[in-house]
Amino acid sequence: MSLLAVLLPSALVLLVAYRVYGSLLARLFRLDAAAPTPAVALRDDVDYEPIPPQLLLGQHFSAIAAAGPIVGPILAGVAFGWLPALLWILAGSIFVGGVHDFAALVASVRHKARSIAEVVRDHMSRRAYLLFLSFVWIALVYIIVAFTDITAASFVGRQVLENGESVSGGGIATSSLLYLALPVIMGLCMRFARMPLWAATVVFLPLVGLAIWGGQKIPFDVGATFGTSDAAAQKIWGVLLLAYCLVAAMAPMWMLLQPRGHLGGCFLYVALAGAALGLVASDRSLGSLFGGDTTIRYPAFTGWQAANGQHLVPMLFITIACGACSGFHSLIASGTTSKQLRRETDARPIGYGTMLLEAMVAVVSLCCVMVLSADSPLTKQSPNFIYALGMGQFLEILGVPAAIGVSFALMAFTTFVYDTLDVCTRLGRYIVQELTGLQGWVGGWLGTALTAGVPLVFLLRPNVDAAGNVVPAWKTFWSLFGASNQLLAALTLLGVTVWLWRTRRETWVWLVTGLPTAFMYAMSTWALASMTLPRFRSGEGLAFPADPVPWAGVVLLVLAAVMLVEAIRAIADGAGPRPSSPRRAWPTSSVPAPRPG
Repeated sequence: MSLLAVLLPSALVLLVAYRVYGSLLARLFRLDAAAPTPAVALRDDVDYEPIPPQLLLGQHFSAIAAAGPIVGPILAGVAFGWLPALLWILAGSIFVGGVHDFAALVASVRHKARSIAEVVRDHMSRRAYLLFLSFVWIALVYIIVAFTDITAASFVGRQVLENGESVSGGGIATSSLLYLALPVIMGLCMRFARMPLWAATVVFLPLVGLAIWGGQKIPFDVGATFGTSDAAAQKIWGVLLLAYCLVAAMAPMWMLLQPRGHLGGCFLYVALAGAALGLVASDRSLGSLFGGDTTIRYPAFTGWQAANGQHLVPMLFITIACGACSGFHSLIASGTTSKQLRRETDARPIGYGTMLLEAMVAVVSLCCVMVLSADSPLTKQSPNFIYALGMGQFLEILGVPAAIGVSFALMAFTTFVYDTLDVCTRLGRYIVQELTGLQGWVGGWLGTALTAGVPLVFLLRPNVDAAGNVVPAWKTFWSLFGASNQLLAALTLLGVTVWLWRTRRETWVWLVTGLPTAFMYAMSTWALASMTLPRFRSGEGLAFPADPVPWAGVVLLVLAAVMLVEAIRAIADGAGPRPSSPRRAWPTSSVPAPRPG
C-alpha cells in the first residue's frame, strides 16, 4: 500500500475537522471580532503586543511543534505499529488536543491574557492555583531536560547514509548557530529599519536555506575542538543550549521570539510541503516520472505489548503527546500567544488550526517509520535520525541530494526545539516570579536561572538503567515527560471545564471539554503511576530510591489528585459568577485605540 493512502485521507480528515468542529467551537465559545483583546487593551510592546494573525500563527506553530510530533509518533509507531499511532493522532488532535489548545487560548484572553493557573485561581481556589503552578514548573523542567539532550545529540558524531554520503553533527550545529543569528538581525531590521514582514521573509527565509547548505561546509565539531569524546561533547552542547535559554528567555519578544517564530513557522511549512511532495512523487503510479517507489512496509499493528514490556494502553496516549494532545501547548497559548492575539476570532486558526497542522507533522513523522521493514536496524536509531533519514528519502525523490535532505530534516528538528526551549524557560521565569512575588530584573534573572539550572543538574548527572548501563537523559525523561505533559493537559482541561461550567452552566461543556478531561486524566495518571510506583519496591519490600526522578513523579501524582479534589469542590459549590458569556475583566472605556500593524 502506498503512503499516499494514509497521507491524503489524513489531510482531508483534518481539513474537514477544522471547517466543521472548529466552526462549532467558535460558536460555542462566542468569539467576538469586535471585543478588545488584552494585546490591544494592555499593550506595552514588551509582553503585550497585537500582531498580524499570519505572523502569530507561524510563531505559535513553531513554539508548540517541537520535537514531540516527531519523537512521539516514531517511538509509538516502532513499538505498537503505525495504525494505533495514526488513529490516536487524528482523533486526539481533533477532539482532545485541538479543543485543549483553543480553550486554553480563549480562557486566557478572557482573563487579561493571564496564565491558566490564574484562571484556576479565579474559579477554584488559591490552593489550586499554587498546586497548578508547582505542577507546571516541574513539567517544564522535564521538557527542557528531554529536548535539550536530544537536540545536543544531533550536534555530535556523523551519520553515514546508504549512498556513502555522510552528515556531520558539527555541520548541523553550525547551521543551527547561523539560524539563531538570523532572527536577531531580522528583528533589528523590522524594529529600527521598519522593514515590512513580507520583505523580511523574502530576505531571511532563503538565508535559512543557505545556512543549512553552508553548515556542512564549515562544521563546528566540539569534540574535535576540545579533544573530547562524543558523549562529553554532547554534555558540552547541553550546557551551551541551556546558556542560550538563559539569555533568550530574558530577551524582548521583538528581538528573538517573534522573528524566530515567524522564520521557524515558515521553515516548518516548507518541511511539511517538501515531505508531502516527496510522498506524492514516490507513489507507484508516478514512479516512472520521478523514479521513486515508497510503499508501507512496517506492520500496522505489532501487538498490545511492546518489546520493552510497555502496554499499548495507556502508553500510546502519553508517548504521542504533541502530535495529538499536549499540556505544554496551554502554557504557550496562555503564556505568550494570548498576549499577542489581535482579535478573538483569530483564536480559531491559531488555537485549533495549528494543533491540526501539528497533527500533520506527526503523520509525516509516522511515515518515516512506515517505510521501514520490521527488522530494519534503523528502528534502533534515535527518533531524530529516523525522521531525518525518512525526510531525506522523500526529498531525494524530488532531486534534493540525500545529505542536504537529511541536514534539512535535522535542522527542522532543532528549529522546533529551539522555540520550545527558550519559551519553556521564559514560562518558568513567569512561574517563579508568580510564586515568589519577585519582579524586575532580580526576579527575572532568578526565575530564569532556576528554570535553566535545575535541568543542568539532570543533564550532567550520570543516567544509568537498573543494570548500570549508561542511558541518554532524553530516554530517561521522555516517558516521564509524556506522562506529566499529558497530565498537565488533563489539569488544564479540568480548569477550563470548571471555568466554563461556573460561567455558562450549559450541557455542552461536559461533552466538549469534560470528556477529554476524564480521558486524559485517566490515561496520564495510570501511566505515571505505572512508571513511578515500581521504583519504590524492591525484592525486600518498600524501597526509597536515591534517584530524584521517581520522587518527582510521586509529587506530580499527589498534586494532580489534590487538584481534582479542588475542582470537584468548585463544581459542587453553587457560588461563583454565572453570566451568559464569560467576558473580559477590564472596562472597555479604558481600551486605547489600536496602533497600526
